[in-house]
Amino acid sequence: MKTVLLTGANGFLGGHLCRELLARGYGVRAFVRPQGDNRVLNGLPVDVWPGDLREIDNVRAATYGCDYVIHAGALAQVNPARSRTVVDTNIGGTAAVLAAAIQADVERLVFVGTANVFGFGTKDKPGDETSPYMGEPYGLDYMDSKKAATNLVLQAVRADKVPAVLVHPTFMIGPLDYKITSNALLLALHRRQVAGIPAGGKNYIHVADAAVATVNALTMGTIGESYILGNENLSYDEFFSLVAEIAKVKKPAYTIPPLITSIIGRLSEWQGRTLGVRSQLNVAMAMVANDSHYFNVSKAVNTLKLPQTPIRIAIQQAFDWFRQQGYV
Repeated sequence: MKTVLLTGANGFLGGHLCRELLARGYGVRAFVRPQGDNRVLNGLPVDVWPGDLREIDNVRAATYGCDYVIHAGALAQVNPARSRTVVDTNIGGTAAVLAAAIQADVERLVFVGTANVFGFGTKDKPGDETSPYMGEPYGLDYMDSKKAATNLVLQAVRADKVPAVLVHPTFMIGPLDYKITSNALLLALHRRQVAGIPAGGKNYIHVADAAVATVNALTMGTIGESYILGNENLSYDEFFSLVAEIAKVKKPAYTIPPLITSIIGRLSEWQGRTLGVRSQLNVAMAMVANDSHYFNVSKAVNTLKLPQTPIRIAIQQAFDWFRQQGYV
């Protein structure tokens, strides 16, 4: 049996990756943060290995005896926009995983990045894997650190012959989101906590589809190549309408002009600093909401056999799971 070291195994994508790997007959060593929320792993026959990605000796020990590595561990925090922990985990953790993979001489490493390290575009001309990074103006350590981590992987491919393939999911939707990460937007819409509709948009993907393509990358794809894992490009108005229809609630009535969104972000951030609490919104998040993060995913569809489950199904399955868990 081939064994895979999976970092971030107890995350939203990680839980689906564990299930996909087990279904294909791989052994899974699940690298998770100590005292982390491991509910998504309950009942799964995986080897749970607690550790901090920044502890290189522990990462090396975890990698020993593994044939493959899927590095999905990261901190995706965007509020506050600046965080030393995010930078250290995403860059330092990737450096540690690369060093461990080199020492263990693994057959392949799959690095899970984010589509945001590429330039986005319009629906008519969406961004792709050749589009240069456009995230600097946001001032988000998450995006900047993932871009730096991506560069580390590419450098290791060139300089150290690391057999790495890079996958970059867009915005993931679906069940098993125990920590309520990207699906928080669905719950907020269901609870009518969203005041208005931002002007921008995103590319969305069913999380299980991202897991399938990521596991496919263990044996498919070209070393040193990046693949955007996504599906439907939807404006926030289109996405909110779809969620409202499925959840049987009213969508927000008004579209918020970009200038107003930016002002709300600044006021929210100022209020948070004044009161000494974390604001619900910051300037960077407002800027992101004003932009259209649309991507072309044909490269992954053609090369990694990325499934294209309709986002309607992803939303429905997310709400079915919410009901099972008592969230709605």
